[in-house]
Amino acid sequence: MPRFTDQVVLITGAGSGIGRATALYFAREGAQVIVSDINESSGQQTTSFIKAEAGRASFILCDVARPEQIASLVQQVVSEYGHLDIAINNAGIGVPCRR
Repeated sequence: MPRFTDQVVLITGAGSGIGRATALYFAREGAQVIVSDINESSGQQTTSFIKAEAGRASFILCDVARPEQIASLVQQVVSEYGHLDIAINNAGIGVPCRR
């Protein structure tokens, strides 16, 4: 039995890398996954991968560097799904270190 059946999971930075892998994992475990990313194309691709495996996913565009977009993202998830069980704040950027 899947571990996260009927749980709503929001993952930022889910368009690639660790975020994408995490989104696929939760979908395989029965969660309704909300894929969020600043890159619409890669976020939609993650959503398509999940749906191709019969998982449940939707995409919401969000730039986590903008607090108002984060607030809107969470409000949209709660409004559409009634609750939010798990939020994985994966989005981020690497900044080169100066020595």
